[in-house]
Amino acid sequence: MSETAIGQRVWGIGRLWGKVAAVAVIGLMVLVFFTARSYFESLELQRAQSRVTLYRSTLLSALERYQHLPFVLAHDPFVLRAAQGFGRQQLNARLASFASEADLDAIYLMDRTGLTVAASNYDRDLTFLNQNYGFRPYFRAALAGERGQFFGIGATTSRPGYFIAEPVRNTDGAIVGVVALKLDLSGLERAWSDGGETVFVSNRDGIVLLSSEPSIRYRALDALSADQRRAIQARKQFGQEALAPLDWKRLGPDQVRLNGVSHLHVTAPIQGSDWVLHFLSPERDVLTRAWLVVIGAAILAIVISAAGLYLRIRRVRESLAESQAARRKLQAANIDLAREIEERREAERRLEKAQTELARTSKLAALGQLAASVTHELGQPISAMKNYLAAAELDAVPGEHSETFSRLSSVVGRMERLTQQLRFFARPSGAGVDGGANGAVGLKPVDMKPVDLKDVWHEAFALIEPDLDGAGIKLDAQLSDAPVMVQGDRLRLEQVVVNLCRNAVLAMQSAPRRKLTVRVEDADDLAQLSIRDTGPGLGGLTIEALQEPFVTTRASGEGMGLGLAISAEIVKEHDGRLTARDIPEQDGGGAEFTVTLPLKTEGPSRP
Repeated sequence: MSETAIGQRVWGIGRLWGKVAAVAVIGLMVLVFFTARSYFESLELQRAQSRVTLYRSTLLSALERYQHLPFVLAHDPFVLRAAQGFGRQQLNARLASFASEADLDAIYLMDRTGLTVAASNYDRDLTFLNQNYGFRPYFRAALAGERGQFFGIGATTSRPGYFIAEPVRNTDGAIVGVVALKLDLSGLERAWSDGGETVFVSNRDGIVLLSSEPSIRYRALDALSADQRRAIQARKQFGQEALAPLDWKRLGPDQVRLNGVSHLHVTAPIQGSDWVLHFLSPERDVLTRAWLVVIGAAILAIVISAAGLYLRIRRVRESLAESQAARRKLQAANIDLAREIEERREAERRLEKAQTELARTSKLAALGQLAASVTHELGQPISAMKNYLAAAELDAVPGEHSETFSRLSSVVGRMERLTQQLRFFARPSGAGVDGGANGAVGLKPVDMKPVDLKDVWHEAFALIEPDLDGAGIKLDAQLSDAPVMVQGDRLRLEQVVVNLCRNAVLAMQSAPRRKLTVRVEDADDLAQLSIRDTGPGLGGLTIEALQEPFVTTRASGEGMGLGLAISAEIVKEHDGRLTARDIPEQDGGGAEFTVTLPLKTEGPSRP
């Protein structure tokens, strides 16, 4: 074979291997792209889930802020007299003062036909006075004896709002009217819009009620049927809005296309209503990061290939004597590469830990906001209850119902102390504040005294006894004969026991056998209080997962997963430990939670 033929054959083989290498590189880049896309999409979905949880908490806070007010107004003597036809002009001014102080759109009273007989906006051009709202669902619900809640565009003002209504009953219990308030949610929408993210709320018909994007408000996710439109028109819920369908298409379980742009889509139901909260994150951000990874991988491949080619040429040109030195250098390079790989793995582990801590911090931040809101919003009704009790006690005949008044005052006082203690989830770390081992923020108990765990159980039992009787649960209390003394805050320890017992009661709601076993004992210088139920068990979850804020084994809307989080923090503040385990089926099934605390020893009490 001639040199020319040999050269052509070598050239042909080189071209073939070049094509194979090009195909391999392209295939590798495609694999890198889809792997990176899947990874970044998973991260973005986690972030979106955290954001939708935060947005849901702000929406629930806005909706629940005035839930108590219609109930309080329904029992106001002025409202009752006006519903019976007396003092309506005087009530107009009273309602106007209430609406101004509470920053509400309107508060108004309707008779049994739906005619407004008193309103806070009685002196305005667009007044609810003498308007009939008998067609509104919230009025019909209240007239049936239930709380009415409804979102719609005002039939009088043409402005959207959230309506809450309560029936007004006379002394015989008969419904003589309906009192309602209108809440303006435009401020919440502006806050969402300022955040620069796409978030909106839709109802069961798929109509957008609230949105950070004004262009999609009062648009339908899917085309409405004729029956749906007739029902909406009968309620006059959206005024003259066309309710046109959005350019909306579901691409998958976590992807949608809105106005031609693909987004990652996460939803959260709003308990107590038929609303759904939607959070959209543009998919282009994920694709951009994936392409950056591909470009980086391509550059790295070129650099590695160039380095490999250089080393190969160098090895060919080196003499046999230099070959051994090259091998030693290669071995050193392998060691460095192994060290770099290990350092990278360590960096990835630190990144994963940081992401976990960030997710936990987000939950605790939402928990702090929720605790602050609950403490603030419950303070006013509890103060009102104290005032009503004091007034009722003054009006009562001396000696009559004194024991009842005393018990009610004690319960209200206990509620007030408990709400005050919720503040330790909302306060930042600083003087007088102690960060828990897991990063949670809480206050050290200030009333640490010797406490008998048996007394703690008796006090807690007085609170949960009605729950046990109502659920038909058999109680087996196994208490030590001798006192089981610990150093602690009695009220907080009672709160832990009440939380655990009520969790057990809820777990046994559908259980065929309902038995609650409580043991208080001491062993090996430790005090133990165990609560065992016959429910479905922990479902494979660990105590670490169960005590995370917002983690719950109950159905949606039946709890927010805060009870165990609060209980775990309280136990840690007492230098104790909260554990949980599943009970095997052969032993009766269910779950057992155990609180372990140091026994009280002789010596000065801890402050």
